[in-house]
Amino acid sequence: MAGPLRVAALAALLAVPVRAPVPVPERRQEAAVRALARRLLGPRAASAVALSVDGRLAAGGPDAYRLLSPPGAAVAVAVTGSSGVAAAAGLYRYLRDFCGCHLSWAGAQLRLPEPLPRVPAEIRAATPNRYRYYQNVCTQSYSYAWWDWARWEREIDWMALSGINLALAFMGQELVWQRVYLSLGLNQSEIDAYFTGPAFLAWNRLGNLHGWAGPLPRSWHLKQLYLQYRVVERMRSLGMITVLPAFAGHVPQGVLRVFPRVNATRLGGWSHFNCTYSCPYLLDPEDPMFQVIGTLFLKELIKEFGTDHIYSADTFNEMSPLSSDPAYLSRVSNAVFRSMTGADPEALWLMQGWLFQHQPDFWQPAQVRALLHGVPLGRMIVLDLFAESKPVYPWTESFYGQPFIWCMLHNFGGNHGLFGTVESINRGPFEARRFPNSTMVGTGLAPEGIEQNDVVYELMNELGWRHEPLDLPSWVSRYAQRRYGAANAAASSAWRLLLRSAYNCTGVCVNHNHSPLVRRPSLHMDTQLWYNASDVYEAWRLLLSAGTALGSSLTYRYDLVDVTRQAVQQLVADYYLSIRGAFQSRALPELLTAGGVLVYDLLPELDSLLSSHRLFLLGRWLESARAAATSDREAELYEMNARNQLTLWGPSGNILDYANKQLGGLVLDYYGVRWSLFVSLLVESLNSGSPFHQEQFNQAVFQVERGFIYNKKRYPTAPVGDALEISRKLFLKYYPGAMKRSQAGPA
Repeated sequence: MAGPLRVAALAALLAVPVRAPVPVPERRQEAAVRALARRLLGPRAASAVALSVDGRLAAGGPDAYRLLSPPGAAVAVAVTGSSGVAAAAGLYRYLRDFCGCHLSWAGAQLRLPEPLPRVPAEIRAATPNRYRYYQNVCTQSYSYAWWDWARWEREIDWMALSGINLALAFMGQELVWQRVYLSLGLNQSEIDAYFTGPAFLAWNRLGNLHGWAGPLPRSWHLKQLYLQYRVVERMRSLGMITVLPAFAGHVPQGVLRVFPRVNATRLGGWSHFNCTYSCPYLLDPEDPMFQVIGTLFLKELIKEFGTDHIYSADTFNEMSPLSSDPAYLSRVSNAVFRSMTGADPEALWLMQGWLFQHQPDFWQPAQVRALLHGVPLGRMIVLDLFAESKPVYPWTESFYGQPFIWCMLHNFGGNHGLFGTVESINRGPFEARRFPNSTMVGTGLAPEGIEQNDVVYELMNELGWRHEPLDLPSWVSRYAQRRYGAANAAASSAWRLLLRSAYNCTGVCVNHNHSPLVRRPSLHMDTQLWYNASDVYEAWRLLLSAGTALGSSLTYRYDLVDVTRQAVQQLVADYYLSIRGAFQSRALPELLTAGGVLVYDLLPELDSLLSSHRLFLLGRWLESARAAATSDREAELYEMNARNQLTLWGPSGNILDYANKQLGGLVLDYYGVRWSLFVSLLVESLNSGSPFHQEQFNQAVFQVERGFIYNKKRYPTAPVGDALEISRKLFLKYYPGAMKRSQAGPA
């Protein structure tokens, strides 16, 4: 089809109106939350709790719920919510505060009292936040890449019980994009060269990457499509608002072949990638194809999944715009928004505000204002993505009038490591709401990766329904009791220590694990902590001492492994300093001793500890990738994606160790092998009298790292060993010396 005729045909498609969705009836939300209760509690317990949805409870404002125990009724408590989500949040309030229960990624503690307790007086609660948001664009790859429906169902239940009512729904979009590109005249090979592999799709969607670790098989598209159907149906049935993707302006190179006169410019490389896999093409905002492509995609997406009228797009994620001219930036945001309203006149744009704090030298007030004001006020919601450490709203006068959501990012890359900014998140949302002329409309969780540091997310979700800060020491003691199902003085003391130390980073704090354990070794590694190492060692002792009383608790065992892992991470830093000091002073015996303990005892013991818990298994991540495949060839591709993301993050270590994890199998066969090579070369350097060359080591260790990605070793998916016994063995061996060193302070 010739160019003008193709454009005319596309214009006809764009003229087809999109029907607005029918609001989810209260009866359907009620049925959904009752089904959730049955999944959570079983039929007997669920029947003892009456759940209903009545929108009038919100009185036209944000969500609310009511708890009461009807006199003489068979049910222990009646929970009414203004939506399905509000009713679920009310149910969790009852389970948490009256039944002493707990639900988290690490597991559930749902030992219900018999009989179920009654609520002494009616409780009414209304959230001050119109939105309680969840997810980060990156979470889709760091955590959700291989999920099936069973895992998504558990997550949506957790979301509802946590009171979350706004979440991304990004799956299946590549199939829709493929349809659009084919209709535009691109061929399949051009499309295959554009999409990345599954573990890197987040950055393909953000415009940062193309092609790396792909192509996507047809089966991937179909499975993601059907998974998206189920996810959006379940979220909406509970009264959640789903956020669909929209067009941000990035296009495959094939568009330039089909439309040679299109005005598109190639941006620079992203992170440490060159133009082989980066340097995206960005359409000029005034080129007619911007509206054609953007509106065509969104209409096709809405036809497939329906809509709740909120869409996500990020044009300049960690990439410098072509110009700092405010007029240009305003035209870009206006073009993105018009491509949304061309498909849905009621569209709201949800944009990550990460770009403003990531490149503050570029995004000065004039540039920020121009980008935000390219969209009518009130038609954009900005995620203040890293507000717990680097809030943007104060220096942008509350995003110059656009609504925003105060978000806690917390975790980068899905790293393991105890971390939190509890004092900041305990006061930050309330300060933002009191800010002069505040346009804050909600709170949010925006981690790059999940399934870590449950305590921080439990706290943040509770704050989303509160009107004032919590008493943190009292709150964390209650948290420990609920999490383990029993009051235990040692466990409570351990958590208060953790809360004041590892979980209370102040100032600008980034939870990206830089421990020597998970970084490529060198003689210039940072070992500084934001807390006293002795607090973690003492928390380890206290938690371990509670093992006799709490050892049967699944959540206790997870926490014991996690705290022991953190203590060992600190020990690795200590031994690294001994290795470095011995090398620099040319003390070969001391180097051999410290290096030998690290390589041949400490790291293997840590690997054994992690291998004793299913949530710390490398095999679980790799096998979930293989399980998503429909052929051996696909399984190989997906496993390569999964291994590469954890390690090299790119073909040549482009973002090396960014998504580091401490997993059984990975510690021994990846981190351990690197450390063994490092110590061996240091010893060889002292023996030969020749200097240690970091670049030569980097070249040698790259072969180790790359070899791990392509080896065929299969790792266990079931835990081996007793976590309590392994932790105790490590404690007896290492605790006395660790406490002595930590209390002595820096050398």
